[in-house]
Amino acid sequence: MSSPVSSIPNLGPASEEAFGRAGITTAEEIREMGADEAYRRLLESGSRPHFIGYYVLVMGLQGRPWNDCKGDEKKSLRKRFDTLCAGFNRSDAKLRADMEQTLSFLGVIERG
Repeated sequence: MSSPVSSIPNLGPASEEAFGRAGITTAEEIREMGADEAYRRLLESGSRPHFIGYYVLVMGLQGRPWNDCKGDEKKSLRKRFDTLCAGFNRSDAKLRADMEQTLSFLGVIERG
């Protein structure tokens, strides 16, 4: 049985919708791939990079409240976030998402 994305602490309907656009529909998928890969997929699907969203996800996967991230741990997560986002061009991701939507509409590819 699968659990909704919103069953992960700190994540709600907006997160569930964003992950759905990235093709991630269950909490189990996120747990299996980990925070960094899940967040990378969000970026690829056109989501705007936002550090708070990233560390909220990390804290949630650890079963911790979102505001539990402080000090050196937060600095370390910021470095991970910056590395994850480095070289990522939002316009490229948006273009890719738009192209996939168009190809899906035309029946060229199946979009999940």
